[in-house]
Amino acid sequence: MKAPQKPATRGRPRTITRERIADAGISIGLPNITFVGLAAAIGVSHMALYKHVANLEALKILVAEEIFNRWQIPRADEGERIELKDYLLRFSDSIQAFVKAHPGLTPYVIRRSVATESMLTKIVEHQMHIARCYSISDQEARQLLATVAFHCFAVADTVYSVAGRDSADETQRASEEAEMETELSQGMHALIVGSLATLSS
Repeated sequence: MKAPQKPATRGRPRTITRERIADAGISIGLPNITFVGLAAAIGVSHMALYKHVANLEALKILVAEEIFNRWQIPRADEGERIELKDYLLRFSDSIQAFVKAHPGLTPYVIRRSVATESMLTKIVEHQMHIARCYSISDQEARQLLATVAFHCFAVADTVYSVAGRDSADETQRASEEAEMETELSQGMHALIVGSLATLSS
């Protein structure tokens, strides 16, 4: 006669996961993340969180990496094919909206020493995609996209960190932001036209 088998015991569900950390960090916002605040947001002690993430900078890098990896970079082969200039303008608009939605992210994107392996992999894949779609070399795609991305990230970060900062009036703040956004768009258009002219020469 077989001995009765014991029912399988269920393991305690993991409370701290990368996804939960990232979701909480995105909700809090990169500039406002603290160990205590994020731990409270996911319902654990900050000491428990330290077992998963070494320090505050590592915590912010984890959140920044997840934000970047969730970003849907526009593809060039969706629907009707557009000219390379128009694609680069669309790419620039996407970066601008991305920066506006995620304050504090830019330093983790434009500094190569901070960008993680998965972030760099995503960037390289995008460059190769554009090279294939527009029949340009990988080097040319890298040059174009890096130029547009670096300047748009940097300028958009400045726009959204200073626009209306000293204004108590919401209408005035919105007006100043809209004016700076227009100047950003015009500047990126000029940069893209110039970059393409340099490439063709």
